[in-house]
Amino acid sequence: MAKEGFSKPKPLVKIRGEFMIDRLIRIFSENGATLIRVIINEESLLLHKHLTESSYQVPIQIITKTTPSSLHSFYEIIKSKDNQEDICLTTTDTVFNPDEFKRFIQAFRENQDADAFMAATSYIDDESPLYINVDNNLNILAFEDEGGSPLISGGIYCLRKNALKFGIKATESGMNRMRNFQRGLIEEGLNVKAYPFEKIVDVDHMSDIATAEFFLEDLTHNIL
Repeated sequence: MAKEGFSKPKPLVKIRGEFMIDRLIRIFSENGATLIRVIINEESLLLHKHLTESSYQVPIQIITKTTPSSLHSFYEIIKSKDNQEDICLTTTDTVFNPDEFKRFIQAFRENQDADAFMAATSYIDDESPLYINVDNNLNILAFEDEGGSPLISGGIYCLRKNALKFGIKATESGMNRMRNFQRGLIEEGLNVKAYPFEKIVDVDHMSDIATAEFFLEDLTHNIL
């Protein structure tokens, strides 16, 4: 997006008048979050200023560290925890239906046997999608780089103790991609389930802003 002329940190992209980071914090707060951790890189001074000067419904903990990958950012978020609490996380650039997210969180809470819940969608606009193979009960059997399944990973994760412990161990052992972490969960024999979302938009280009806004506008019209 910087190459396309957007000069601010991506979390400060506005979707229908609301910064993407604020939208996510609001939605997580509305669904029972008691603490929200946000990791930002060391050059994101404008984003740090915004987060520290804004008022939110729940406490915000900012981790300032430049990392080489989203997996390493994930590691920085969870490494200081005691791994006893369930966590849900997402990348900043996901735009989704809040009602679907609410149902996703509720299903995760109800399914205590699951080590991990992964948002999945059949809407594909990602430049390098990660395909998800599932059985009839939406248990995830495999994550694949090549298409063969109608579902792809949506970049929203809910994780329990065993998945968090594996994430720490795998990253400290040299694992370097979030999709490899997802594959590793299956290889470890953990119970990983997919939860289908109708649509999740990744905002990677300036044109994606309009796509996300049209998507949310359609949701509003459908409600009305």
